[in-house]
Amino acid sequence: MKIAVLSGKGGTGKTMLSVNLAAAAKKSNYIDCDVEEPNGHLFFQPKELVMEGISVKIPYADDNLCNGCRKCMDFCRFNALAYVKDKLIVFEEVCHSCGGCSLLCPERAIFEKDRLIGQVQRGISDNVTVITGILNTGEVSGIPIIKNILNIDGAEKDYTFIDCPPGSSCIVMESIKDADYCILVAEPTLFGVHNFNMVYELVRLFNKPYGAVLNKCLEGENPSEVFCREKGIKILGRIPFDKEIGTLNSNALILARQNKKYKDMFSALLQIVTEEVRHETVTNP
Repeated sequence: MKIAVLSGKGGTGKTMLSVNLAAAAKKSNYIDCDVEEPNGHLFFQPKELVMEGISVKIPYADDNLCNGCRKCMDFCRFNALAYVKDKLIVFEEVCHSCGGCSLLCPERAIFEKDRLIGQVQRGISDNVTVITGILNTGEVSGIPIIKNILNIDGAEKDYTFIDCPPGSSCIVMESIKDADYCILVAEPTLFGVHNFNMVYELVRLFNKPYGAVLNKCLEGENPSEVFCREKGIKILGRIPFDKEIGTLNSNALILARQNKKYKDMFSALLQIVTEEVRHETVTNP
């Protein structure tokens, strides 16, 4: 069961929720797809770490074969190629590794080499297998890393929780495309609703079943709750705006492992999500 946790902006509690749901499950995978700023591992402190470098293919030219026809340059939509002083130059930072220039070259003068863009870290934290994608600073896209970390065999685990990047960009789309269910996390502010709407429209575009968790809930009217009622979004649970929660979370402590009341809260939420996924499976097999 693959459950993606999304938010329209950073700081809503997306990582807090996904980390604690993973900890509340009997056996689970936690996958941090926020490869630009992964922080789930700070909570889990995984042991038995295994590191793997992730590379992409980058073109390079054999100057003895290249005749300067510039067909590769005309093909490239990212302006990653230039022909200067009888040499083909590759701007690796903007190359999207599509391989088109190599396939198109009439002289077969363009080849490919590996370029390291980041790494994947795998480890264990009690009942949770922790998988973290880490994109090197300055890299254009983390999609190759996300594809790698999502390509795991989770059959031996009851749950796989996908901690998505914030927002609704292409790396978020890659993170949710194989998810069985999406949890949307929202803050109780008008700004929070604006960003919440972006991920709401995204999961609908991908035709994913979804529900909402309202975080930092206060007494009085909650704009995110009003939005959910207007759109018919099922509210899976509410997490209060609580000093103890804030203190534990800011110290990178897992709530479900620190206090029984929080373990019970996230276990109950996990049960609700599980029932929703099973209902969707029966209704839309």
